[in-house]
Amino acid sequence: MTVEFINTEADLITFCQQIVDTPWLAVDTEFLREKTYYAQLCLIQVATEDRIACIDPLAIADLKAILDIIYNPNVTVVFHAARQDLELFYLLRGELPTDVFDTQLAATVLGYGDQIGYGNLVKLCLSVNLEKAHSRTDWSKRPLDPDQIDYAADDVRYLRDVYKLLVKSLSEKNRTHWLTDDFAYLTDKNNYEPDPSSIWRKLKGAGRLKGVQLAILQKLAEWREHRAIKSNRPRRWILKDDVLLDLARLAPETTKKMGLIRGLESSTIERFGKTFIELIASGKNIPKDQWPILKKPQILTTQQDAIVDALMALLRKFCDEQSIAPIAVASRKDIERMVTGDESIELLQGWRSEIVGHHLQAFLNGEIAITTNDKQLNIIKQE
Repeated sequence: MTVEFINTEADLITFCQQIVDTPWLAVDTEFLREKTYYAQLCLIQVATEDRIACIDPLAIADLKAILDIIYNPNVTVVFHAARQDLELFYLLRGELPTDVFDTQLAATVLGYGDQIGYGNLVKLCLSVNLEKAHSRTDWSKRPLDPDQIDYAADDVRYLRDVYKLLVKSLSEKNRTHWLTDDFAYLTDKNNYEPDPSSIWRKLKGAGRLKGVQLAILQKLAEWREHRAIKSNRPRRWILKDDVLLDLARLAPETTKKMGLIRGLESSTIERFGKTFIELIASGKNIPKDQWPILKKPQILTTQQDAIVDALMALLRKFCDEQSIAPIAVASRKDIERMVTGDESIELLQGWRSEIVGHHLQAFLNGEIAITTNDKQLNIIKQE
């Protein structure tokens, strides 16, 4: 099938008029993020039953024609690992498509493994080995040669057939409803709004700080996030994580003391030193009862650890019966949280609860017990 490369608004409008009645649209994007806070959209690949196109957003100022189809509630928009693609579309319109199908999530509930990559899924479903020659392409550079365009088109060329195969399999196994909550979560715009006030929690190494140090870290990280957003530059370009953590840990009160922090450039101190001092002072002035807290994992007793072992055995049993990899349903850490009384885990929600979670809860409640014979684990109801 010929791949159409569309780089004018007139051609885009014509193409979209011709596919406007499609019931579904396979979509992928190419983008860059190395030098910006927000991803830079470089290419949009789309496919219907009989058309494939690569649309150049760097050449077309107004993408309304294709966005109107993507946002049409009567069109199912098919992605693989949709999160980053949806983030781009949220930036374009400040909203998200309403009917989304993610083949990675669908593959999970059909036993293909947790977070399977597109290439591996295509190989398993269609026995096609995708080329990897252009996986490191700088998609912002023009012109794109025919091989690059064809490579990009593969991301939707086979997505169509994978989608149809997975939809059929979900229906045959009566698992379509398992994905309702997961797809709804994907289209919740709250997941795509940056939250500068809580970004400190994502810093690797924050757990080594405590008390007022975390209050200072929160102030510094929030400032850096706002700065990165405003300038559209990566956070690390504003201030590296390890420097941010050292500023919070050491809390220098003068720019001279800042000069002792490894990796904190003199030019950065000259530019932002006064701001850092003000932020550190602001963090120190937060009342103790308002200091942020990093919840540390609860240490299990020997008996609780044994219960986790039993629940892990049940997890493997029920997942095996459904031909689903246990890690796609829950990790040992999830089970540990369950044993300590945390009911917010995914295992106790949606399809995971339906096939496994409620069984594990019944075991914890003493409603079922485990027995064995020579070949398998068995479940008996408690009287």
